[in-house]
Amino acid sequence: MPAESSRARSMNETRDRILDVALDVLGENPDAGMGDIASAAGVVRRTVYGHFPSRLDLVRTLTERAVTEMTAVLTEVNASDTEADATWVDFIARIWPVAHRYRVLLALRRGEYGEAIHSLLGPVDELLADLVQRGQDSDVFAQHLPAGILSQLAYGAVFAIADNDLSNGTLGARAATITSLLMLGVPETRALALVGDQP
Repeated sequence: MPAESSRARSMNETRDRILDVALDVLGENPDAGMGDIASAAGVVRRTVYGHFPSRLDLVRTLTERAVTEMTAVLTEVNASDTEADATWVDFIARIWPVAHRYRVLLALRRGEYGEAIHSLLGPVDELLADLVQRGQDSDVFAQHLPAGILSQLAYGAVFAIADNDLSNGTLGARAATITSLLMLGVPETRALALVGDQP
C-alpha cells in the first residue's frame, strides 16, 4: 500500500510539474506543442500524453486551475463591504500574480481553444460582473455598458498589461489597476488615491 501512495504522489508531482512548465512554455509561445512542453519538463512525450491525452486537455486543466485560484480571490474580496472600486483595487493586487502566471489563457482564448476556455471561465466572469454591477448600482462605476461587458474590458486590460509587463518590465500591478479603474469609469484622481504608492 505505501508503494502505491508513493507512486501516486510521484505521478501527481509529475503532472503538476508538466502544468507549471506548460504555463511557462505557452507563455513564451502560445503555439508550442506537446513535444516542446515534454522537453522543457524533462519527460518524454508519452508521459505528457499519459496525463493529458490532447493539447486541449492540457489547456482545459490549466484553465480549471486558473479559475479555481481566481474564484477563490474574487469570492473573498466580494465578501467585503468596502466600496466596489476599493474592492476592485484589492482584487487586482491579489490577482496580479495569478493574471501574470495565466496570461497565456488570453491568447489561447482567441484561438482554437476559445470556446472551451470561455465556458470554463464562466464562474470568474459572473463574479466579475457581480462586482461591476455592485459598483454601477452605487454610482462608483460607469453605466454606459452592461456590467458583464464592462468587467470583461477592464479585466482584459489587466491581462494585456500582464502580458506586456513580461516583455519589457516597465509596467506592473499599479498600471493595470489604474488603467482598469479608468476603464470602469472611476475618475483619475480617485483611481490614483485608491492605488496610492502600490508598486
